[in-house]
Amino acid sequence: MDFNMKKLASDAGVFFSRAVQFTEEKLGQAEKTELDAHFENLLAKADCTKNWTEKILHQTEVLLQPNPSVRVEEFLYEKLDRKVPSRVTNGELLAQYMVEAANDFGPGTPYGKTLLKVGETQKRLGGAERDFMHSASINFLNPLRNFLEGDWRTITKERRILENRRLDLDACKARLKKAKAAEAKASLWSDEVEKAEHELRVAQTEFDRQAELTRLLLEGISSTHVNHLRCLHEFVESQATYYAQGYQYMLDLQKQLGSSKGEIFPGTFVGNAESTSPPPATTSPTTVAATIPVVPTVGRAPNSATAVEGALNLKDVKPPASGTRKARVLYDYEAADSSELALLADEMITVYSLPGMDPDWLIGERGNQKGKVPVTYLELLS
Repeated sequence: MDFNMKKLASDAGVFFSRAVQFTEEKLGQAEKTELDAHFENLLAKADCTKNWTEKILHQTEVLLQPNPSVRVEEFLYEKLDRKVPSRVTNGELLAQYMVEAANDFGPGTPYGKTLLKVGETQKRLGGAERDFMHSASINFLNPLRNFLEGDWRTITKERRILENRRLDLDACKARLKKAKAAEAKASLWSDEVEKAEHELRVAQTEFDRQAELTRLLLEGISSTHVNHLRCLHEFVESQATYYAQGYQYMLDLQKQLGSSKGEIFPGTFVGNAESTSPPPATTSPTTVAATIPVVPTVGRAPNSATAVEGALNLKDVKPPASGTRKARVLYDYEAADSSELALLADEMITVYSLPGMDPDWLIGERGNQKGKVPVTYLELLS
């Protein structure tokens, strides 16, 4: 008990001495030991890293989970060391509603069939989103949190200790200065001067040791930047994979819906590609709807599927003598078989239609090459 009281009194004396030194520095009544320029730059770099890491971490969390209530709930689960409950994504929930609606409307009806196809794609999109969120959390968010909750807390603790050591050092300098001033007036103060000098040497040693330790921690911020850079690359790669999957899923869905549109809406032709094709990044092409020149077919029923397949014998198909249309390709297209023509974005081709042909497809020609092309990938020119 006696030992604890002595330690408590000693700690109270140190705290009081630091408080006096700090107050006098603020009032300009005491000198302050300044850190060198390199050390100050390290401190500024560390503070900058901490501030921007917090902002990037928070905004990435908002990007991955826009619902603030869900973010708070997940934060509480993590702090309580409990497993975060699995949640369906918005895409998966939409898929569930579409499938249930299709079952009520009749999965054999045109609307029900389409709902099932779109619902399946939404489910795949939701799964891709879940994978992206999981990858981003592990490879990007966790390293940022680990820095703020680990390295940065250690740096903050050592900086606080360094500041206390500096206050102790400057307080010892002030006591030595007062002892020397009193010694000049009376020789009885020589013991006080010697004691003050000893305290100053001890304080200087502790300050130098703490300054070196803090400097090493601050210099480690550069390694933190390298680690965060690697994590950022992994975040971008996972995000690119997510968007690429989504784009491919939607292209597949578009082909499925396009192939069935002729059955649902026979004889309907949509000449505006902008309404059915995925919008490009910056521009929305304006197309001109007009009747496509039709190659006459003798002796064949115009609405017969057999007639269409026969007309698509590329060796026999010839363009009309006049009135063919020019079209600009909007997106790259990979031919599914030998009857289709592969397309490259922004190239110009000649197009025309055949009797009984699926309204979502045209015959395209590029030099000696010929084949079916999807209308949704074209901008028809007048």
